Amino acid sequence: MNQNLQFDDRDRKILRLLEKDSRISNADLADSVGMSTSALWRRVRALEEAGVIERYGIVVNPKAMGFGFQAIVHVQLTRHDPEKIVDFIRAVGHASEVQECFATTGQSDYHLRVICVDLDHYNRFLEDFLFRLPAVASAQTNVVLRTIKDHGPVAPA
Repeated sequence: MNQNLQFDDRDRKILRLLEKDSRISNADLADSVGMSTSALWRRVRALEEAGVIERYGIVVNPKAMGFGFQAIVHVQLTRHDPEKIVDFIRAVGHASEVQECFATTGQSDYHLRVICVDLDHYNRFLEDFLFRLPAVASAQTNVVLRTIKDHGPVAPA
């Protein structure tokens, strides 16, 4: 949590409710946490300004959009040439199949969460994109069989 902002139970409840439904009205949110709408608005604004609330958005179901294949891809780089790393990060940032990318410790340098329409699409992603990046030495794929937990709340209960 942000060190400059003091959190109380009311803040945590505000965040939990907004994580559950960011479209909740200020009046309903204020009622739920026992605040006036103006006091709630000021508190939410403070959470936004402190960077605790980064943005508001929606969650799109990939399967409903036709993306039936999901994988976690563990990528190892050839060497840690800063220029090649920047190129890798830039390319991955623009690849629509890559939903998330993490630089990590351990055997792999990066972990990607990738969605595709199907296995053929994923194979094209590997051959036409990932394996053509000069920094990539190898990639190991773990196919996601089913999602157990997705988009978990950050605000503690």
